[in-house]
Amino acid sequence: MKVLQYSAFSTHSSGGNPAGVVLDATGADDASLLATAAELGFSETAFVVPCGDGSLNIRYFSPLMEVPFCGHATIATAVAYAERYGVGTLLLRTKAGEVPVTTSITAEGSIVATLVSVTPHSIAISDTDLRELLAALRWSPDDLEPCLPPRVAYAGAWHPVIGAATRARLADLDYDMPTLKSLMTHNDWATIDLVWRESPTVYHCRNPFPPGGIVEDPATGAAAAAFGGYLRELELITAPVSITIHQGHDMGRPSLIKVTIPDGRENGISVTGTAIQMRAD
Repeated sequence: MKVLQYSAFSTHSSGGNPAGVVLDATGADDASLLATAAELGFSETAFVVPCGDGSLNIRYFSPLMEVPFCGHATIATAVAYAERYGVGTLLLRTKAGEVPVTTSITAEGSIVATLVSVTPHSIAISDTDLRELLAALRWSPDDLEPCLPPRVAYAGAWHPVIGAATRARLADLDYDMPTLKSLMTHNDWATIDLVWRESPTVYHCRNPFPPGGIVEDPATGAAAAAFGGYLRELELITAPVSITIHQGHDMGRPSLIKVTIPDGRENGISVTGTAIQMRAD
């Protein structure tokens, strides 16, 4: 398999979230996919198998496990595909459901991709899970932002949304990785979406990902989509609206994620970003 290396949600290879992209993984078994992802070491690698109807089957593997959906690897895959076969609309068949992705060329000549998530929804987080989560993060209840109530949000994968009361609290990430990994694995949580609200349309996020063997994700498109659905469902924002998410700055890999939240709870959330190839073919 030829593994391409892209960084998503950035125009520079020094920023964004690196992803592996295999545009044709036909015939590869699960063990080979996991081994390839582990060898590469990025938070996710996307493996594509073309379907006869023009759609693409796609699977996502972290170094330790398969995940049902990954936003940044989807953006990276769409840009890689468009660079080789032209821009347009792709239908990706993920384990979470069908995800359409549209690519276009900007005035500056770069390719931008927009995915539309599966229908998002959120559920309450139990008092016990919240208490254990805060303890693993080494946060106290006073560190929480009342305007962003804790909840577990979904748009292809599950992400607890935890609002930080201050930017300084978000910047100070020092968590118990084994304990958090155990809690997340038990609850089938993909990443923890730690969020600080700069304004109603601008947010700063950090995403620990210990179940995948990753301390922190520099840009998390799946969590961004889940967060957009969370804001709409809890009526914390008036849809339709677009928001901006800044991620990766505290770890030296600045990323920019654009999220469009349409009316109607049944409608998927749009996540837009760029991607740049980190290494030539």
